[in-house]
Amino acid sequence: MSNKIIIPCEEANHVCDKTQYKEATLWEKIKLNIHLLYCKACRKYTKNNTKLTKLVTKKPVTLDASSKEGLKSAFEKELAKHQ
Repeated sequence: MSNKIIIPCEEANHVCDKTQYKEATLWEKIKLNIHLLYCKACRKYTKNNTKLTKLVTKKPVTLDASSKEGLKSAFEKELAKHQ
């Protein structure tokens, strides 16, 4: 764990993601909030991440059978490219 208060954007975004899943420590949240004071790009990332979390937790995400099959097929095709 880094004791630096000033963190780079990459770390701030990672902490933002961890916060979304309630996995960030208090110290990480403090460093993130300090970073957000001066970084407009990360504030936007955090705002969008928060919106996405609210949307996903508010309404269940459902797909019909053909959409699920299409998604599965596309995933398997992409996976095959990387193996």
